[in-house]
Amino acid sequence: MTAVKIVKILGTSTESWEDAAQEAVREATETIEDIHGVEVESWTADIEDGEITQYKATVEVAFLIHRGR
Repeated sequence: MTAVKIVKILGTSTESWEDAAQEAVREATETIEDIHGVEVESWTADIEDGEITQYKATVEVAFLIHRGR
């Protein structure tokens, strides 16, 4: 039997929502092993003077749970 854990991570970027999602995945791989997939939960942004200043992507990262570690 396989168990999978899912965590939410918020990535940010000044360039795009796609870059924000990629940043979330990049950061997740620094501390999480065996990531098998991600789901983008939401796209949001900060606005200043009518312009987007920061793109945000909330992603759910799925990874295997390893017993005995």
